[in-house]
Amino acid sequence: MEKNCKSLKIKIERFKCSAEYRTNEILKKLKTLGNCANRSIYDYNEDQIEMIFNEIEKRTLEIKAKFNFSKGKDKKFKL
Repeated sequence: MEKNCKSLKIKIERFKCSAEYRTNEILKKLKTLGNCANRSIYDYNEDQIEMIFNEIEKRTLEIKAKFNFSKGKDKKFKL
């Protein structure tokens, strides 16, 4: 039992370390993307911006769904 407890703590710490690092990397990339908003350097239209953020939102929802703890997942259908 003690081994399982240590193993769980290791998994929790590994998750925290990896998730924090990866999240910070994504945030840095988003900040870099924000630099493209500078109209004196770049030219873009509203459709392009919509395409970019629609894709980011779509991918974000897909990834978030992987983490969801489905409440009532095993419940049977009932009218």
